[in-house]
Amino acid sequence: MRSVHEPVRHRPVEADSSARMAVDLFANSWLPVLVYLLRDGPLRHSELRAGAGGISQKMLTQTLRRMERMALVRRRRYAESPPRVEYELTEVGRDLLVPIYALGAWVDRHGSAVTTAMYGEPPD
Repeated sequence: MRSVHEPVRHRPVEADSSARMAVDLFANSWLPVLVYLLRDGPLRHSELRAGAGGISQKMLTQTLRRMERMALVRRRRYAESPPRVEYELTEVGRDLLVPIYALGAWVDRHGSAVTTAMYGEPPD
């Protein structure tokens, strides 16, 4: 059985490799943030924008569309006046929470060491 700390063997990091796909998922800094925000259920566009803090309307729309194309989120439009649209994670998107939580745990353990190495001693 493979340990959690052993890397999964992949082909070289080529444009079509699974390792490249994993890197590309996290290269868009807003994608993991939006997945994390949607962890507890569907949210509206305005709720996602408020929760993400600092994301522009354009970037939010682009990221959500990309996530739809990747089958990470489902967009649901309700026939109401005014129209209501919600986004929710698909099963594929929910599975992406596993590495997001793991990365968060890594940051909890090592974030201050990385920050100190990059910027010097943190202010008191």
